[in-house]
Amino acid sequence: MSDTLIMLSAGFFGGMLNAVAGGGTFITFPALVASGVPVVMANATSTVAALPGYLAAAIAFRRDIARIRPEHIRKTTIWTLVGGTVGSCLLLVSSNAAFSVLVPFLLLAATSIFIWGARVREWAAQHRSMVVPFGAGTMVPVAIYGGYFNGGLGIVLLALFALWGMTDLNQMNGLKSWLSFALSVISSSIFAIGGQVAWLPAAVMSIGTILGGYLGAPVA
Repeated sequence: MSDTLIMLSAGFFGGMLNAVAGGGTFITFPALVASGVPVVMANATSTVAALPGYLAAAIAFRRDIARIRPEHIRKTTIWTLVGGTVGSCLLLVSSNAAFSVLVPFLLLAATSIFIWGARVREWAAQHRSMVVPFGAGTMVPVAIYGGYFNGGLGIVLLALFALWGMTDLNQMNGLKSWLSFALSVISSSIFAIGGQVAWLPAAVMSIGTILGGYLGAPVA
């Protein structure tokens, strides 16, 4: 029962954090590892559990998403699927030992991005002429990172959108939720085929992410 409550609570707060700003993996991934799930499987399971929460958040942000030009949504979704496929396949070929070595550095990088997220977005907004908005050159590398390790992806996406010249935070959060959902769909499919999903913890945690994702949108 205690593990069930931990998974539900981690899913709820992780889903809410993802909807508001990103970083839900900081809660869901450690909870899975603490329950005894191997690190590669825990990372994959965390992505699967987050999927319905991302969808719930995207539905809650649907009016804001509708104000984004459809061609921009189509392009970024395609690049997200491409990058997410590459990143997810890289995770599947990583051993638990190798991933365990990388995890502290990935968490450190993600935590740094999370702490200085506002400054990162501010810097990105000031240098938006450096990149092509909604282009593959910036979207694909971010999606590869998200497919391999989901931690801090939301903050990175918000900074990327600022770099593209977006300024409406609700639109940015809506697009972030949609692209995170698209990435999670392709990643979850690959992880399932690769046998790297702990389905029972994922199912319990996903109930929490749905509630947290939907309730997190009004908070944002």
